[in-house]
Amino acid sequence: MKGEASCIMIQGTSSHAGKSVMVAALCRILRRDGFRVAPFKAQNMSLNSWVTPQGGEIGRAQALQAQAAGIEPHTDMNPILLKPAGDARSQLVLEGKPVGHFRADEYYRLREELFPRVLAALERLRRRYQVVIIEGAGSPAEINLMDQDMANMAVAQEVGAPVLLVADIDRGGVFASVVGTLELLPMGQRDLIRGVVINRFRGDLRLLRSGLEMLRSRTGVPVVGVVPYLPWLELDEEDSVSLEEKAVSARERARSEPGAVTVAVVRLPRLSNATDFQPLEAERGLRVLYAHRPKDLEKADAVILPGTKSTSDDLRFLRETGLDRAVMEAALRGKPVIGICGGYQMLGFAVRDPLAVESGEREVEGLGLLPLVTEMEREKILFRVKAAAREPVPCLGLDESTPPFSAYEIHKGRSVVFGRSPLLILDRGGRKAMQQEGAQRGDVPVFGCYLHGLFDDAHVRRGFLRALRGARGFEVDGAAVSWSERREEVLDRLAEAVRSAVDMGYVYRLLDL
Repeated sequence: MKGEASCIMIQGTSSHAGKSVMVAALCRILRRDGFRVAPFKAQNMSLNSWVTPQGGEIGRAQALQAQAAGIEPHTDMNPILLKPAGDARSQLVLEGKPVGHFRADEYYRLREELFPRVLAALERLRRRYQVVIIEGAGSPAEINLMDQDMANMAVAQEVGAPVLLVADIDRGGVFASVVGTLELLPMGQRDLIRGVVINRFRGDLRLLRSGLEMLRSRTGVPVVGVVPYLPWLELDEEDSVSLEEKAVSARERARSEPGAVTVAVVRLPRLSNATDFQPLEAERGLRVLYAHRPKDLEKADAVILPGTKSTSDDLRFLRETGLDRAVMEAALRGKPVIGICGGYQMLGFAVRDPLAVESGEREVEGLGLLPLVTEMEREKILFRVKAAAREPVPCLGLDESTPPFSAYEIHKGRSVVFGRSPLLILDRGGRKAMQQEGAQRGDVPVFGCYLHGLFDDAHVRRGFLRALRGARGFEVDGAAVSWSERREEVLDRLAEAVRSAVDMGYVYRLLDL
């Protein structure tokens, strides 16, 4: 393949090894060193997604990596996004647009059609930038899927990209995972792996050195960096793997922050865009608990029903577990209940699906806490928006004086609200809109809307925290902090940590820079 940009590929011994974070770090390092750099991931399986300025949908991790590179995200950075939808099927989002739902065997039969489009997207990036940092998916050593590969060694071989293999030492078995990965790769692919990066190391590096030397002696591949565990790292996750860890962390924080308020986010089986709540997790005086039992909601100060890939199926989950009653009881006790996207749809009277877009059920009864009815449609709505409160929204602590905030829509279905909507979309996809959005109740504190990224805005986040702490007789200390600026600071700290831990001279030689 011809192209101007140099490429390097970051693969992992497993999912959640730290590939996405390493790509973000390299993007920020190269940007700070004066290079025009872009991220790329051929195939991403994730329920956390983002909307590009052109109205395309990509994985949230690639949007973060674009931010690290100082550029706007583009669908070329993630041409294939797979969104698990239940029933062993995933929605295929191709070049930013959904094209259907497929079982794994059906999807792999599309390889001859899809792989050229993956390579074309990468080629377009290589023409626009000096360096492209490619991220793999899962592990390259999935021997049952090697002949179907479109995201790991197939890409590296096509562009001749050297590969750095990332392994997570915090989970144990790091040496076995590295050796096992290398042993399972065919020789032509194994030769592309030019270095190993050990990630999330805690302890004395001197105790690790003998193992690193033995690893190189056995495999012939050098360890080019040992990145320490970074407890302050607050970056977007690709999936919900870390939610249980966050639940444990929330319980630990509960013991150290007397007077803190608790927000229970219902952990739906098909929860999507869990990144909506990362800004809340970082707030002092507030802890986020990912709840999956009715009793988890009893001591919460507020309850959030998040987005979901399948509103009907997750409504059934609420009823089977008794969480539906717990949510309604919370509202009746005066606790704010907030629904976002699919959670917003659940709070209405009914979810109708006459075209069987999402499930086989033509109509499912909602929780009846908001005056709206939703009907599913085939077309997915994808927009970046700017919105504002047109009347007081007590659940969020907003009113007409709150500055407009940015958010984004990713949903199927339109909701008809019976009554006045509390929000107004001022701009939708770069065009003036003046469109009503959301619904709320006056007798109980229930609110919902389609807008993801609400809590990224400092004024919305602080208004919400002020409302919750005010109900407990506490004030909110300090000024509102921009989440975007905070992420910039975290990305800079990440870049410095990785630059100090990894032999960047070696990386630059691999890139021939």
